[in-house]
Parts: sequence; structure tokens; C-alpha cells
Amino acid sequence: MEVTIKPDAETATHLTAKLIANQVRENPELVLGLATGRTMEGVYAELARMHTEDGLDFSGVKTFNLDEYAGLPASDPCSYRYYMNEHLFSRINIDLANTHLPDGTASDIIAECARYEEAIASCGGIDLQLLGIGASGHIGFNEPLSSLHSRTREQVLAPETIEQNSPLFPSPEQMPSRGITMGVATILESKNAVLLAIGRGKAEILAKAVEGPVTSMISASALQFHESCRIIVDEEAAAQLAGREHYRRMFDNPAL
Repeated sequence: MEVTIKPDAETATHLTAKLIANQVRENPELVLGLATGRTMEGVYAELARMHTEDGLDFSGVKTFNLDEYAGLPASDPCSYRYYMNEHLFSRINIDLANTHLPDGTASDIIAECARYEEAIASCGGIDLQLLGIGASGHIGFNEPLSSLHSRTREQVLAPETIEQNSPLFPSPEQMPSRGITMGVATILESKNAVLLAIGRGKAEILAKAVEGPVTSMISASALQFHESCRIIVDEEAAAQLAGREHYRRMFDNPAL
């Protein structure tokens, strides 16, 4: 796990977008895992800018999102499919047939989760997985007590997640209490991963995930087992990292 601390949210966000763009340029048929949430909006805005101004080409890219709310159709403005269309897909030259999210309205959720795993595998797995970290320490909707061997499945959302996300709905009670998510093991199988965390509100849970014990109570802590994971944070999110000075030295003195 490599931790990079940037001065502020803007530079952390732009570095994350740059890393994704570099991967797209190196591999025009990249399989890209995507995340949602307010943290990601700046990343997607920067990728859209690079497409418009620099010609960043997404025509061969395939995407798989981490999660979706159970029960919400793609047309619902609060669904993650709607979010992705709004913030990224409609602003770049990606083929929508190559963009994948779990179907929150599937009549057979177990079959839908198996189908999603099979779709990822059929593309050769995820080359680069973009991640955020939730208030409960989750990646995707892998809430506390998620097995580190878990695969794509339906999950009951934690109170912290509902508290964090419900203000984004027209009224808090309209937020679903369940979601469909890639499993922890699914995420760990990605060839590369990058987690972006910004703001003081993420400092405590980020420190537990990065420097604390690996535990099913904080699914993001499983990233300590990932062979190629980069954590990008701003100064506020890094505030409780015990090793932050060491991480700065590592960044300033890269391996030859």
C-alpha cells in the first residue's frame, strides 16, 4: 500500500484523475472499476475535461461500478446508474454498452450478482479499481462484518451509510436500506487499485483502514493485502495518519 499526501482536495483529485488517464492511454481497452459519491465528482469532471480538451479516448474502455441501490431503477435520479451517466458517461466518448452496474431492480438478486461476477471475469478482470471510503469504513457497500472473501451480493446498509447518503435523496426516508455491491474479494482481485479520500471527516476512519488491523469491521482495511494499491489523500484526510511523515519521505524519494 502506497500513501500519497497532497496539499489540498483539488490536487489530490487531479492526481487521481491523472493516474486513471495514464492507464487509459497505456491500455485503450482498459477495464475500469468505478465508484460514486461526492468525492468522485471532481475526478469525473477532470476526466471529462481531459477528454474534451486533450482528446482522452474512452471508446475502447469497459467499466464496472462497485455498487447500486437495491430497488432503484436506472432512471431514478438517485440511482448510481443515473449518477454515472450524469457525471461521466454522457461527457466522454464511451460506449454505454460497455458500462456496467448491478441491476437494482432484478427480480432474482442472487442470479444478478452471479451474472455481474461472470461479466467481470469475462472481461479478464478489473485492471484499475477506483475507490472511496465510507463513514463506516466500507469500500463499495461492504459494511462492517463483511467477509474478506465476499463476492458480489446484496447487503443491508449500515446506519452510518444511511446517515451519510440519505441527504442526497428528496427525503431521507426514500433512501433504500439495501444495496448490491462487489465483494471484498472481488475488489482485491483488481490488478491495481486507487483510493481517494479528502476532508477531515475521513481522517479517523482512513487511519484505521490504512494503519490499523485488518478487520471485517472496516472493509477498507483489506486493501492492506492488495498487491498494488495507492491511497491518495489531502492534508485534512491525512491528519490522523501516524506515519504521514514517512509517507511524505517515500513520495519524495521514489524507488529507482
